[in-house]
Amino acid sequence: MSSNWDILGQGGLQFFGKMSASISHEIKNALAIMNESAGLLEDLSLRAEKGIPVEPERLKKQAGNILKQIRRADGILRDMNKFAHSVDEPMKETDIGEMVVLMAALCGRFAVMKGVALETQSSAGPVIIHTSPFLLENPLWLCLDFCMDNAGPGKTVKVAAGKTGGVAEIRFSRLEGLADGADRTFSGGYVTALLSALGAEVGVRVERKEISITFSGNMT
Repeated sequence: MSSNWDILGQGGLQFFGKMSASISHEIKNALAIMNESAGLLEDLSLRAEKGIPVEPERLKKQAGNILKQIRRADGILRDMNKFAHSVDEPMKETDIGEMVVLMAALCGRFAVMKGVALETQSSAGPVIIHTSPFLLENPLWLCLDFCMDNAGPGKTVKVAAGKTGGVAEIRFSRLEGLADGADRTFSGGYVTALLSALGAEVGVRVERKEISITFSGNMT
């Protein structure tokens, strides 16, 4: 068991680092756009000081760009805060629907880089399981990363959280590029230790072009 936790610790740190690096990159991009707009506003101010007419629309446009990026950065930081707090408690009641939305948001930059759209859908009500929030985020990332690579020509991955036969489930569908042998991606080493710790299984249904994570015995 201790060796499994060693594997989980190392893999968890790598996952945390990858997400943190992506989040900081997104914030840096927002700051770069704000800096550019602020520079343009400064240039327009200098023109006005010299008596050169400045169209109000140009000022409004740059101010609007800055406000847009402030809202973007605020959203990124809110998601970062939720992600960081997922390590606060080793086990807690967790809504897998909310977790799906959070991880899809955190993976937004990766989706854009791969030209893939992520579409999330939750059940009518919360789907609560007793689990480790941080450990849960990790297989969600692994599945999302895999699905983005196997989205195929459709370029859209649908992620839905719900209940199937009284079992909590997260489904990833519209995987037009899914092929036989994909199940090998979710076996061995770190992935096996992770799923075992969560009491979860990853199912691959090539004929339905989807994969799923099911959680047995830990619904509340």
